[in-house]
Amino acid sequence: MSQAIASGALPHAPTAEGARAPRKAALASWIGSAVEYYDFFIYGTAAALVFGKIFFPSVDPKLATIAAFATFGVGYITRPLGAVALGHIGDKFGRKKVLTFTLLLMGISTFMIGCLPTYDQIGILSPILLVVARLLQGVSAAGEQAGANSMTLEHAPAHRRAFFTSFTLSGTQAGLILATLVFLPIAQLPEAQLLSWGWRIPFFLSAVVVAVGFWVRRTLPETPVFEQEDKAQETAGLPVATLFRTQWDDVLRVIFAALVAVVSTIFSVFTLSYAVNTMKIDRSTMLTVLILANVVALAAIPAWAALSDRIGRRPVFILGALGSAALIWPYLWALSQVNIPLIFTFGILLSGVVYSAANGVWPALYGEMFDTRVRLSGMAIGTQIGFALAGFAPSISAAVLGDGPTGWIPVAAFTTAAAAVAAVSVFTARETYRTPMDQLGRR
Repeated sequence: MSQAIASGALPHAPTAEGARAPRKAALASWIGSAVEYYDFFIYGTAAALVFGKIFFPSVDPKLATIAAFATFGVGYITRPLGAVALGHIGDKFGRKKVLTFTLLLMGISTFMIGCLPTYDQIGILSPILLVVARLLQGVSAAGEQAGANSMTLEHAPAHRRAFFTSFTLSGTQAGLILATLVFLPIAQLPEAQLLSWGWRIPFFLSAVVVAVGFWVRRTLPETPVFEQEDKAQETAGLPVATLFRTQWDDVLRVIFAALVAVVSTIFSVFTLSYAVNTMKIDRSTMLTVLILANVVALAAIPAWAALSDRIGRRPVFILGALGSAALIWPYLWALSQVNIPLIFTFGILLSGVVYSAANGVWPALYGEMFDTRVRLSGMAIGTQIGFALAGFAPSISAAVLGDGPTGWIPVAAFTTAAAAVAAVSVFTARETYRTPMDQLGRR
């Protein structure tokens, strides 16, 4: 494979369309991820504020919260299965097909949740249908980020791969901001209206945001490196089998590195419930913390990624992981003290600034571990197994949460352990920021 093709350029003088391709791929990934994770995060917000009361009203309030968080977690059960299936399709038939499918599936399953009757209306069938819809969301999310990351990485200029690929994660933050903004006025509704019809509105609005994302992605070209391998008939016959035969250790590294996502789900889901339901902090205050932290992250993510294009992926990721492991302690302490200024300070510093270092770099870091033939499979399978623990982290944290002013300590210890494991895993990885595209994943 020529160096021109390997770096994401065409083998002849680039056309105007070819020159625009990296920016177009980054924009499409940004918008698609925003749409996907708007849908995914409104579920997390609803699980923290509403679902325990309307889908599990017959159990103890703490058990209802654990059950609601468990339904958030089950979306991660199907992620590894979806990763295997969608990884195969993406590596065998192209990145674009996966991205179109994941967008539509997420939109349909999210709209379904908004239509569900509550436990008081149909009994036990209600939470069962909720779990089914959540499982479908998990299948969609399994292929979305890996597909978008692979698409953007393979279109990006050789010296700016992390910067361009980071737009996938900036889109994820934008989706979280949008989901929180939609819930902010709805959270002000009287309790009866919130629980009867108000919570459904964000789920119905997903139809609009999915239509926007589909319109943006419809003309996105396939990546040059995949097209080259496809024309040369060099794609793997069974990408998953090839992946585990040649790069099983890199899959394992990604699984452990992806545990850093525990920080995200603890911050965005568990602490929201802990603050509102246990510490009685106003819902709008905590939603505002989430919004501001993610607005800061929109700028921090590409900035950290650009830094990793200059000094390497590993030091930036490890800084973000270990910094998050430390900052979760003062943040949870501030929540336990109901100290609003410190909640804003540590919340924005933790999620908006420091966690963004790991969050902005991992799309390039993980993608560069794998050969083009198995890149989407490797990223999808590795991340989704690791993300599975992150998905259940709020439920685990609700279960280990103690009583009294120091009850948060087990949650902080759990979060720190997960982030530390991620840092150690990345420390063992190869540094790839200067490796040519055609050499990535080669031994």
